[in-house]
Amino acid sequence: MKSSSGSAWKLPPRIKVYEALGSIAGGRVRQVSESDYSVVSSDGTRQYHVVVRPDNLHIESDDNGSKYRGYLGYPAIAVLMLRGVLPYDPEVAEELRGIHWRQLNERFGRYDLTEKWVLEHVGNPNSVKTFVDKVMEVLRSKRFYRIGGVQQTLF
Repeated sequence: MKSSSGSAWKLPPRIKVYEALGSIAGGRVRQVSESDYSVVSSDGTRQYHVVVRPDNLHIESDDNGSKYRGYLGYPAIAVLMLRGVLPYDPEVAEELRGIHWRQLNERFGRYDLTEKWVLEHVGNPNSVKTFVDKVMEVLRSKRFYRIGGVQQTLF
């Protein structure tokens, strides 16, 4: 199913929901204008840009997962949480604050192993996992589209 302005985003790996929550709790998501956001990576070395149209269904992001793998990356997920499109729980997010995701993903080489490690190191793994399940279900039930062509002009 395609929108007239772009193709649909693929469903992200679960770990991207964890990363999005941690980025919000860490204060790394900043609204630049009504539709533009800036998200700083967990290690502070990268800055991503996210653009969301007013319908909250058309979105563009320049993170690697979005650009190279075609799934909705964690910066976009974080922005959609802040805009009320996806569920957000500040207590769960706080559990994920300060985690250096890139380092963990590189260390383990697989997102499922990163998720396992994280769940072993948070205070309430059941509530974190349950909440991520809830967000993934909402992501499965909605269709988000690339804005298409905007990335070259805005970023």
